[in-house]
Amino acid sequence: MKTLSQLKKNLKNNFSALKPVKVALLGDSATQLLSVALRGTGFDLGFDLQIWEADFNQIERQVFDPASALYEFKPEIVILFQSSHKLLQKYNKLSPEAYETLANQQLELIASLNTTISASLNCRIIYYNYTEINDSVFGSYANKTPSSFLFQTRKLNYELMLYAANQPGFSICDLSAIQNQFGKATLFHPSVYISTDMVLSIDILPQVAAGTTALIAAMYGKIKKCLVFDLDNTIWGGIIGDDGLEQIQLGSLGIGKTFTEFQHWLKKLKNRGIILAVCSKNTESVAKEAFEKHPDMVLKLEDIAVFTANWENKVDNLREIQNTLNIGFDSMVFLDDNPFERNMVREHIPEITIPELPEDPADYLEYLYSLNLFETASFTNQDAERTKHYQTAAKRITDQQSFVNENDFLKSLNMVSIVEPFNKFNIPRVAQLSQRSNQFNLRTIRYTEAALEKLTDSPGTFTFSFTLEDKFGDNGLICAVILEKESADTLFIDTWLMSCRVLKRGMENFVLNTLINFAKAKDFKYLKGEYLPTAKNQIVKDHYKNLGFFEKDAYWIADVNACKTKDIFINYK
Repeated sequence: MKTLSQLKKNLKNNFSALKPVKVALLGDSATQLLSVALRGTGFDLGFDLQIWEADFNQIERQVFDPASALYEFKPEIVILFQSSHKLLQKYNKLSPEAYETLANQQLELIASLNTTISASLNCRIIYYNYTEINDSVFGSYANKTPSSFLFQTRKLNYELMLYAANQPGFSICDLSAIQNQFGKATLFHPSVYISTDMVLSIDILPQVAAGTTALIAAMYGKIKKCLVFDLDNTIWGGIIGDDGLEQIQLGSLGIGKTFTEFQHWLKKLKNRGIILAVCSKNTESVAKEAFEKHPDMVLKLEDIAVFTANWENKVDNLREIQNTLNIGFDSMVFLDDNPFERNMVREHIPEITIPELPEDPADYLEYLYSLNLFETASFTNQDAERTKHYQTAAKRITDQQSFVNENDFLKSLNMVSIVEPFNKFNIPRVAQLSQRSNQFNLRTIRYTEAALEKLTDSPGTFTFSFTLEDKFGDNGLICAVILEKESADTLFIDTWLMSCRVLKRGMENFVLNTLINFAKAKDFKYLKGEYLPTAKNQIVKDHYKNLGFFEKDAYWIADVNACKTKDIFINYK
């Protein structure tokens, strides 16, 4: 983790090539150095955080005044920091009989701030939760009486989580967890607070900035999707090829407990939607034996999307895993206990995140917890099925190799798709696709759930979601399109994005046929598309050209009546 001084040096760099994001920072205490830390950390993540900072303690005035500088700035993200120290000042001014109302009053204010901002700005909100201050008025009894400030702070954090769970555009940055990890003495320096009104110490600012920018990165699709790991001395103790199945260290005793708990963490990541893959120098049958036969193995073969165990070098094996999964190296994390292997991979594939695992396996988990590698801005039921999707994708690749003709292979898949407008059931998944899709994304416009809900009620806007299922399994919702009525005869393709795991199956043609048929039914003459290049969406550079659109004034136009129906091997369900 860089120091604040090192982050300041980042501000001297050239930000012009980075993704610009307009951020409004509003705090009830001094935030100038937090702004510096955010901008410096953003640089390291590839973002030009263009920060507008409100004047000191002006949150409510800026939010509740529609003519304020906040709304003139039109931020994409609003960061709200209402500190526990200012909350304690509110508590101190209450009468004793009103102490129990503090959490409810504050939550009402938070909800009002969120509602007001959301109604006027198409933006996301990041809210810092509350660090604990034990004023020791009640001692340990503070945990039993709602009149104590500690009780009210903990209640507020709990109620804040419940509130955020039902507000898709509202995220919590866990300041309380940062204090728990690093200690109050690191987070808060009383003398600095008294002289400058800075609640956050200089030492803790990089950690807070890291947590905040990780959320921002997740909102813009910069996330880790896959965890690739070695086996020997990484997820179990010992070398299975030398020590044998019975002698590897796993279980509930000694060092074996370390590896068992580590596997439980990996399993939870898999259940959350992180793809797990194995990259090990081992004989495959020997390596798989542990997954199949060892009674203390938490992970099973069905938890692994791609299992690569051979005696080739790990750089080539990682490239093969990346090719199979069809994801970017920058969305992959590689864990290996061997420093030589880590350095070898780091040298040849610098995009992969490679943590420097501690020498003692007992420290693995706490170290990895501190890195917060798998930040996310959303979670849907489909995430838990991700491993299954990639396993079936591997089966398709194997099956495809038995066909000489590609069309014959596509016919054999028996593909079907459900096409329907956005609705309350599919909007969470569409929002997630919008936030995470970087490669097959023509304009890379990000939408929150709240913004998508507004679109469904907007006249002149037409939405389409596409699922894809074949003989190997159901891929779920994999494509979304948003059309806007630009004129009486033209529909503009505001958004066309798709999961890369269904590429080369004719889905692009199926979608185009659907859009053409819709346009004809609504008496539109033209479809108008646009490609906005990013560092990651080069694969769709010629998308419209390949589909038969012609270029005009930096846009791509399709004459609806002149378009021929594309050959497809997907049926409507």
